[in-house]
Amino acid sequence: MSRDGEPNPDSEKQEPSERGKQLGAFEKYLPAWVAICMLVGIVFSQVIPGIGEAIASWQAGGISIPIGICLFLMMYPAMLNIQASELKKLRNAPKPIILTLFSNWIVAPLVGVGLANLFLPGNEQLIVAVILLASSPCTAMVLVWGHIAEGNQEQNIVNTSLNTATIIVLYAPIVALLTGISDIPLDRWALVISVLVFIGVPLVIGMITRRSIVNRKGTDWFEHKYRPAVGKVALMALLMTLVVLFSLNGKVMLENPDLLILVSIPLLVGFAIVVGYNLFVVRVANLAYREGVITVIIGSSSHFEIAIASAIAIYGVGSIAALGTTMGLFWEVPVMLGLVYLARYLHKRGFWKGVINNDS
Repeated sequence: MSRDGEPNPDSEKQEPSERGKQLGAFEKYLPAWVAICMLVGIVFSQVIPGIGEAIASWQAGGISIPIGICLFLMMYPAMLNIQASELKKLRNAPKPIILTLFSNWIVAPLVGVGLANLFLPGNEQLIVAVILLASSPCTAMVLVWGHIAEGNQEQNIVNTSLNTATIIVLYAPIVALLTGISDIPLDRWALVISVLVFIGVPLVIGMITRRSIVNRKGTDWFEHKYRPAVGKVALMALLMTLVVLFSLNGKVMLENPDLLILVSIPLLVGFAIVVGYNLFVVRVANLAYREGVITVIIGSSSHFEIAIASAIAIYGVGSIAALGTTMGLFWEVPVMLGLVYLARYLHKRGFWKGVINNDS
């Protein structure tokens, strides 16, 4: 921006630099690792007799202990993002936040339930899987995508913090409402318990951990040492969860490979619709690149960890619903990475007309 407050055309069309904004090799090829873990799980289900029954027998209160541990390790790093102090900054730039919340909690869930009923009639568990994914705004990986895109990271933190807080309150009611609209019977208490166990517990422990470590070691050590290390553990736990899931469900998959292809259709069409909607509204709202790209990224992504956890809590580790939610993970990584590069291309083409906020 120029000193008199007018947009600087040169800075407006300057393409974001690539310095330090690339994913590591592990994260960059996450879709390949996901596919490998799926294949390993299926192989285990065929070559190790009784592995599914053995894993399923390790339960406490109806919750699989191996899956519970993996899911906790997946969720905990995301809960380290929430900062109450950041939520107070909402009043300074409400437009991008409001647009993102509307997309996360209104547009995406309605698109998801509509497409699920259109493409998956008679497949109740797959319909629920799509609803679980569409109703869960992301709170973790969007920080990576926003960093690569060189978006407004303060807005990114505020949005993810707010999503983490609101998902506790809104997720179970919205999923219950949408499954009710679809005339699908659902154990509402199992859904509530899954939210409390897999979001509430990691949230409380994450907030305590953050405060304790920051007080003892400082913010810099927490942000640059502890969180990156825990993030790698989360990815490993995610992949281990897939191995366990597909070990339990390998037989189901081999007998019904068409179902995973079928559930991918509404997921991919849903991504296209929601991304298109968000690009349209940020254009109409005249948001600058740094704010607009974060709005599109967060407004178009889903929290596949809680979707997987909820599917397991409601239907069990050997269910079609649990397998259906894993396809959300499989497709989200390449779709969101592609969105980052699409946003950069549109930036070069002058798509983002708003004024860049260099002070954010």
